Amino acid sequence: MEIQTTGVNRIAETTERVLGQLKFAVLGSSLNLRLLWANLLTGGHVLLEGVPGLGKTLMVRSLAKTVDAAFARIQFTPDLMPADVTGTKVYDPQSGRFSFKRGPVFTHLLLADEINRTPPKTQAALLEAMEEGQVSIDGESIPLPSPFFVVATQNPLEYEGTYPLPEAQLDRFSVKLIVDYPGEEEEVALLREHRLSAGREARLEKVVGAEELLALREEVDRIIVEESVLRYIASIIRNTRQDPRIALGGSPRAGLSLLTLSRALAAMDGRHFVTPDDVKTVVKPVLRHRILLTPEAELEGMKTDDVIEEIVRSIQVPR
Repeated sequence: MEIQTTGVNRIAETTERVLGQLKFAVLGSSLNLRLLWANLLTGGHVLLEGVPGLGKTLMVRSLAKTVDAAFARIQFTPDLMPADVTGTKVYDPQSGRFSFKRGPVFTHLLLADEINRTPPKTQAALLEAMEEGQVSIDGESIPLPSPFFVVATQNPLEYEGTYPLPEAQLDRFSVKLIVDYPGEEEEVALLREHRLSAGREARLEKVVGAEELLALREEVDRIIVEESVLRYIASIIRNTRQDPRIALGGSPRAGLSLLTLSRALAAMDGRHFVTPDDVKTVVKPVLRHRILLTPEAELEGMKTDDVIEEIVRSIQVPR
């Protein structure tokens, strides 16, 4: 237990330093920043949704600045091809051989901007990398660097010329985070501190390295989860499949995401055990993109987050 406590302390201390850096560059969005870091800790991928101008890209770039690892950004467009993401084989006339030219997906932290603006074939190339941790070129499987962390963004308002991700592909994202407008005080602070040059992002410092991240992930796996909390998570997932307002319920992968992120939150707070409150904190981000309401429920104006909240309230919380 002494080793475990030491590991938890390392995670808590690193979390405090990382979030301190992020809050310096990004005003507001404290829960989203915590969940971004929690997913990087656990190896999950993140879908960020919000209208333009809310700082989605800034959040990801700022997180990348705090990690001593490779970072790449892909602007997804309708004419982007799978080879533009994964790379391609190039013929060398001098040697008479083909050599592999790696694409931007060969990085540790990848920002996939406006993923719904590129055709399904290109989306699938990225999502295969997310699921398998490798890319396939001419029948050859090439492993990606570790850790490999993807944050994809999308705009929820503009649908003309877009290719919405199907449910099976959405399920590969650990969470879907909603980026909303800032509060009044946050917006005033943003205006007050705005500069045309030398933004706050440029002053961020490296806090953690790629190898240390992998070590911290092993510590997260050691967080204790009582049987009662495991059954609580299973009950939430199973109830999404039985609710008459839901056409498509949570998958087993959704339950695993709930479990791993709850462990991460416990470790980030310096605890070596998971509480039901940890589960409640991540239940909406984990489920909101994985469940599909029935047409009748949508016609009645029901929102996915509200249905999730009602399901959680209906389940007895373990003591």
